[in-house]
Amino acid sequence: MEEILQVGVISSTHGVRGEVKVFPTTDDVKRFKRLKEVILDTGKEQMTLEIEGVKFFKQFAILKFKGFDNINDIEKYKGKSLFVTRKNAVKLKKDEYFIADLIGMKVLDEEDKEIGELKDVIETGANDVYVITMSDGKELLLPAIKQCILAVDVEGGTIKVHILEGLLD
Repeated sequence: MEEILQVGVISSTHGVRGEVKVFPTTDDVKRFKRLKEVILDTGKEQMTLEIEGVKFFKQFAILKFKGFDNINDIEKYKGKSLFVTRKNAVKLKKDEYFIADLIGMKVLDEEDKEIGELKDVIETGANDVYVITMSDGKELLLPAIKQCILAVDVEGGTIKVHILEGLLD
């Protein structure tokens, strides 16, 4: 399991006082209001940044970090990812999972026969779609609905599925 989870990507600076526009990679952009700190991955190191202020503009969160008071301080971090520790992550409801925990899991059919590996999750709005690379190299798009996803064992690294008729055609 991942110990840090991505919540956004710095897309650009905002104004000249060190604020940044963050494209959220979390379901709820409003969660930035409750965060006190994030981890910035610079590519070379991870820095913990204290959040001093949060505003919202369209689909973006506008963040102000403590100690970054002008555009020159923060501009070099455009395109970099922001993470939170698992402790600061949102609390999941029953049958909810972090995508980062699901990627790479073995996918089994109802008879526990391995059919492939989960490569990606497409978020469509109505329901997620699991992208499964099958053992024969083909790709299966499986809707993440109760009829198809029978069991998820994050610790065991497996997802048990039922493939609806017609999905393999």
